[in-house]
Amino acid sequence: MSDAHSIRSRRPGLSAGALIIAGVVLVAIGAVGAWLQRDAPGGSAQPRTEFTANNPPPGLPAALTTGQHLHWSRCASPPTARTDYDCAVMKTPLDYRKPDGRTIDVALIRRKATGPNARRIGSLVLNFGGPGVSGVRTLPEFLNQYKSLLDRYDLVSFDPRGVGATIPVRCGKTADDTGFDGADACAEHSGALFPYIGTSHTARDLDLMRYLLGDERLHYFGVSYGTALGAVYAHLYPLHVGRLVLEAPVDPTEDLNEKQLSQVKAVQAAFDRFAVHCAARIRHCPTGDGPEDAARRMARLSDRLEKKPAPAGGGRNIDAGDLAHTVSDYLDLGTDGWPPLAKALTALIDHNDGGPLSKGADDSGSADRPASAHDSIRAAQIAITCADSSLRPGLDRLARDEARIKAASPVFGEAWSTGVYLCYDWPFDGERVTPRVSADGAAPVLVVGGTGDPTTPFPGARHMARALGDGVGVLLTAEEEGHGTYPQNRCVTEAVDTYLRAGRTPAAGTVCRGSMS
Repeated sequence: MSDAHSIRSRRPGLSAGALIIAGVVLVAIGAVGAWLQRDAPGGSAQPRTEFTANNPPPGLPAALTTGQHLHWSRCASPPTARTDYDCAVMKTPLDYRKPDGRTIDVALIRRKATGPNARRIGSLVLNFGGPGVSGVRTLPEFLNQYKSLLDRYDLVSFDPRGVGATIPVRCGKTADDTGFDGADACAEHSGALFPYIGTSHTARDLDLMRYLLGDERLHYFGVSYGTALGAVYAHLYPLHVGRLVLEAPVDPTEDLNEKQLSQVKAVQAAFDRFAVHCAARIRHCPTGDGPEDAARRMARLSDRLEKKPAPAGGGRNIDAGDLAHTVSDYLDLGTDGWPPLAKALTALIDHNDGGPLSKGADDSGSADRPASAHDSIRAAQIAITCADSSLRPGLDRLARDEARIKAASPVFGEAWSTGVYLCYDWPFDGERVTPRVSADGAAPVLVVGGTGDPTTPFPGARHMARALGDGVGVLLTAEEEGHGTYPQNRCVTEAVDTYLRAGRTPAAGTVCRGSMS
């Protein structure tokens, strides 16, 4: 996940509809006490003035607002955060309808601003996607992508409900098992939590976090699924919106299965563009002379791997499903991922060596791959997704949706089609078919979409900007391949940084040229 890898790192965003999970295993952090050390101060020794907000979230008891203070201290976990970071615990209501009842602990991490106190704007809260990605673990890994903002902001992230150290969902065979063993195991070990872990609950946690961080308004940077969280926050607290960036946004107008269909079309289109480039520019191109030849070759490779998976090193194998998702990881990297993808496919096709494909996908830092049953974040991903979505279609519609997805993509359709069954037998109701994101009265929100995004297709960015409301959603278009454009595209970076530093949005209709220009 580090920028030190030879392949350019993109942040671990995930579309809420695609239901494709982190490409690296983020091991569950466990109890808050295991990762937070209270015996030593964290962060810089530079004296600073802490900010104070005067607008606590409505309806909460004083014990959680004016009576609560964040006690920052040295992080014990992850190891990458043991220097230069602070960790803290925030108490929030388990059930916001009963704010005087049981509380939960939300795990926070912070990298203090490096600039003068007089120039510090406040805290910038980051959500890197998912659902299911730990912000406590991810902030140190992706700090370099946001380092230019450290002179003006404390960079803060957190583990959302159900994730990492914040009431982690357990769906294994036993309560201590961090794997996923089906919906019944989830209900047995974590059923009491499921009514309280959806995005709208986490958005309410964000407002309490804003207040305790000392900010009158929330400054926020959300990527992929993180855009859904930011947009729901804007809907619930429009007058508390500060500077919100929603990058690689999910489409708030599509239900879960519609998102699957849109995404499989987008990832196929991205692969076709890779195939055209490969045929024209890469000697001995493994995908042949264009998209049609590429589809045939990938089908033959998939059939071969279905019969006998290829070794990938470390006791791992790559089968047909892995093939589709590891290729999509490279496509998330944009054009930087194309040359190594060609090399990895050549090794697999010519030498039955799945190591380069698997390792390159791991190194990319992408979070856009289906989790195995042993991944600790799969349980959180499914639980949060199914808590948000009330879509529970019958088998007839599911069969039709599955067939449509398979038909939409010769390379990725088979692997993507199983996603329609994600919440089919989930034993709890979801909140609604599509989220409410209208935010009339909010300050302008910057929505950044890439025209070649294979994970959160560009039409979703238009729909998000429009759904936020007139005068609220401001769309910035990047003519770029890949999932996410900040800070890879200089024009996008300048526009986003200007907005976060000075509060000025780009002019309506601004388009940043890039790899697709």
